[in-house]
Amino acid sequence: MKKLFVWDLHGTLEQGNEEAVIELSNMALEQMGYKQRFLLESSRDLYGLKWYEYFERLLPDEPHERHIELQVASFALSDANPEIIARHMRPSAYAHDVLATIAASPHGQILISNTIPTAVPLFLGALGMNHFFDTGNAFSINAHAREAQRTKEDALAEYLANKQYDKLVVIGDSNTDLRLAKAHGATAYLYAHPGYAFRAEGGDFRINDLREVLNEI
Repeated sequence: MKKLFVWDLHGTLEQGNEEAVIELSNMALEQMGYKQRFLLESSRDLYGLKWYEYFERLLPDEPHERHIELQVASFALSDANPEIIARHMRPSAYAHDVLATIAASPHGQILISNTIPTAVPLFLGALGMNHFFDTGNAFSINAHAREAQRTKEDALAEYLANKQYDKLVVIGDSNTDLRLAKAHGATAYLYAHPGYAFRAEGGDFRINDLREVLNEI
């Protein structure tokens, strides 16, 4: 039985990105002349939101267009300062071991991220995971808009065209990942870092240790 493992990135294969988001957001606020700042300890409360939604929380009286401008500025700062990402972001516990085990097996694995396309190679490089995922099996849907046009379901359907797998396994930390699994009849592993609350209800398996995914091999 040949399986395809479908990975989420943020909150699943990595940890610490939420801290980088706070630092970059504050840089964008300073760049655009705002005095308000995010506190590092607020990163857990904001965890999982789209980047513009961070600014909605901090600047509720500003228009949506300004929140988007701040998001664009934050992404630009992220691209221009990869050392900030590298300083904060690190692989989730056992992520490398699990990815390596799957890579050595007859099964396949891909990554589908909500982030913008230019950021995916940056993140994978910072995590030392670019040898597991390249342009052929790492995809971005750019969900950082109020009305995203392309979904994870779309990305997976495009990848599966003319491919045959006996079973799909989705590993992620959000409702988006659970919807992806349901749409494609996949087994869903809902992950949360140890000490963090689960961000969604449901999933076939709810895990705090990525090694449990290897039960599928």
